Amino acid sequence: MDTRLIEIVPNISEGRDQVKIKAITDVVETVEGVLLLDVDPGKATNRTVITLVGAPEAAIEAAFRLIKKASELIDMSKHSGEHPRFGATDVCPLVPIANISMEETAEYARKLGKRVGDELGIPGYFYENAASEPKRKNLANCRAGEYEGLANKLTNPEWKPDFGPAEFNEKVKKSGATAISARDFLVAYNVNLNSTSTRRANAIAFDIREAGRVKMEGNKQVLDQNGEPVREPGKLKAVKGIGWFIEEYGIAQISYNLTNISITSIHEAFDATCESAQSRGLRVTGSELIGLVPLNAMLEAGKYFLRKQERSTGIPESEIIKIAVKSLGLDDLAPFNPEEKIIEYKLNAANKRKLVGMSLSAFADETASESPAPGGGSISAYVGTLGISLATMVANLSSHKRGWDERWNEFSEWAEKGMALKKDLEWLVDEDTESFNRIMDAFGLPKNTDSEKAARKQAIQAATKYAIEIPLRVMETAYKSFEVIEAMANIGNPNSVTDAGVGALCARTAVLGAGMNVRINTGGLDDKDFGAKVTQRVDELCLLAQEAEDRITKVVYSKI
Repeated sequence: MDTRLIEIVPNISEGRDQVKIKAITDVVETVEGVLLLDVDPGKATNRTVITLVGAPEAAIEAAFRLIKKASELIDMSKHSGEHPRFGATDVCPLVPIANISMEETAEYARKLGKRVGDELGIPGYFYENAASEPKRKNLANCRAGEYEGLANKLTNPEWKPDFGPAEFNEKVKKSGATAISARDFLVAYNVNLNSTSTRRANAIAFDIREAGRVKMEGNKQVLDQNGEPVREPGKLKAVKGIGWFIEEYGIAQISYNLTNISITSIHEAFDATCESAQSRGLRVTGSELIGLVPLNAMLEAGKYFLRKQERSTGIPESEIIKIAVKSLGLDDLAPFNPEEKIIEYKLNAANKRKLVGMSLSAFADETASESPAPGGGSISAYVGTLGISLATMVANLSSHKRGWDERWNEFSEWAEKGMALKKDLEWLVDEDTESFNRIMDAFGLPKNTDSEKAARKQAIQAATKYAIEIPLRVMETAYKSFEVIEAMANIGNPNSVTDAGVGALCARTAVLGAGMNVRINTGGLDDKDFGAKVTQRVDELCLLAQEAEDRITKVVYSKI
């Protein structure tokens, strides 16, 4: 099974005709193993940003079918819109997501481009990490002149296309050209102004974007010794931006491409825009994300604004995202649904595997049913989750305790540790059940021939080892949670000391319960050395957990 994952983000030059958009995006779902994650049309720009994800071969097949369908349904000779464009599928960037390098992704981009040129007769250019020469790395250079200048561009020897015909024939007149790339994750991000002035919006964009603006003296450009315009760089690196007026909303916006959010984050771009707007007598009213956004980008934004408020960042993920949405004004123009806009949430929804997503009642019903999973391993992990959750609650209550204002960051750090452990244990709830299912699958393999028997035995042993490793990880993680629990019992809000005490009881139960699951699975293991080492570690962790629980309960009873 190919564990590599790439995201492809085709931008088509149609944002108004929903029937055409659906016909184009429907072809993505005809490719097995590819998920259509997002379709984000814009009326004013007359452009739709589409996001799909899958293993490389399947993903580029889906992108090829999409480009083909777009060229059949969109006539570029009749297109108009606010956004720069030169093709029915204007751009098609490939983004490495998991277990694949940028170099490999660039090779897939070139493979896709060759098919588009050879089989569809659509010309185009490779840009960014797939570029054939330095001047083609920049999309703006490749797309300069837009559709209206394409006839001249294709016949210019300096701009001979990287794939497809170098002529503006009848087919190309309809399809235009396509730019294909391999690039880092790009966030398309628009900031809203309390203004209708494109000129004022552009002035802010020039303040912020890396390219800045051309230096002026009076009405004349300042030139360098080579006669080239001198530029005044903007405030932020890895940011492109322009201002425009969006008739659909009746406001001016600054439209940014954040080309590397590890250099300039969403919240940094937002705050810098607020400062620039205020200095020019304008006000930012909110912002919008086009397409999908990585989870971490939203979490970092939420934590940034929480720290500015001197509040704990060790709160549930959903609350951090809520703070990010409100602080960035992402619901200014339309409701912001994290389940639809955050890439990891979309993937999780598509995978549909989450015991921890059930209600308490449904989880208990599933456990009580005649199905053997979830069993003691998953329950141990969940009890551990509850234990560290209680300690994290104490940390957050302590960070808000009246008279302890100067200690908010101290308790925030403890809460962050707790939330990280909680997240690990939540994953283990599902993974313990998954490890059991692997054993059942292995036992279900055919055993008619000697080779089948050997393969089946090997699969059973591998699955058994995994079913040992997962509850052992539950033990290790639950034991780590004692650090936070003990700290909260000793220094946390004294009114919540019993919560820390119950957390300790839960953590001990998680360690001992998971230990039982490790022991029972070692019995069926051929690798006795591995089994002996694991059993020794189980004994150590059980003893350490009981000692930790004893220390904490003594502290709790001394304070009651």
